Amino acid sequence: MADRENAVYQAKLAEQAERYDEMVKSMKNVAGMDVELTVEERNLLSVAYKNVIGARRASWRIISSLEQKEESKEGEGIIKMIQEYRQLVETELKTICKDILDVLDKHLIPSANTGESKVFYYKMKGDYHRYLAEFATGNDRKEAAENSLAAYKAANDIAAEGLPPTHPIRLGLALNFSVFYYEILNSPDRACKLAKTAFDDAIAELDTLSEESYKDSTLIMQLLRDNLTLWTSDMQGYWIEIQHRKAAVQCSTMHHWLS
Repeated sequence: MADRENAVYQAKLAEQAERYDEMVKSMKNVAGMDVELTVEERNLLSVAYKNVIGARRASWRIISSLEQKEESKEGEGIIKMIQEYRQLVETELKTICKDILDVLDKHLIPSANTGESKVFYYKMKGDYHRYLAEFATGNDRKEAAENSLAAYKAANDIAAEGLPPTHPIRLGLALNFSVFYYEILNSPDRACKLAKTAFDDAIAELDTLSEESYKDSTLIMQLLRDNLTLWTSDMQGYWIEIQHRKAAVQCSTMHHWLS
């Protein structure tokens, strides 16, 4: 027990010092004990990996954006340098994702005894496969997307059975699952449907929210609503463009017949 308490305290110290690689190491030690983590331990583990992966994801987006800009200038030497740097970041991303996915499959999911923790871990599994799909190509992207979808579906099934619609973990799952549909599967309809259903179901039971989870739940509901607003406006723009194209085709056809 002392080893576990020490590892948790070390993780908290590392978090305060913003030394997230060390925070990951400490929480991996706890996960490796093959015990059901407490809510605090679970959150520490999630925060540790989220910060470690988040920094690399941000780097990858910046480098990819620079790569696209340089491609238009056709400077081969610069492009090669950027590509090599991007690949370095991608290797780091793969290593981190593989690390947490191994921890989930070998320790955390088998040791989970409650519906809440199972949803939490399957959601994490979906998230880290999604992060792989963000930069992967070809069969690697397809495999990552399939693995992510399977994990999110597993989490969703358990959440629907055992967690109320207002539960922050269930809402967080809906948020990330809908982002997966929108960004990875390019399916705005399914993304909007999932997000709207989660939001509406939570609104209907808002009066049952406990004081301790009210802040978390309402924050995630706001994020769901923000995404819905953004996605529906994007879709409207898409359909307007389609209608304009149809009108242009009709006009050109009419001109053809008139001439």
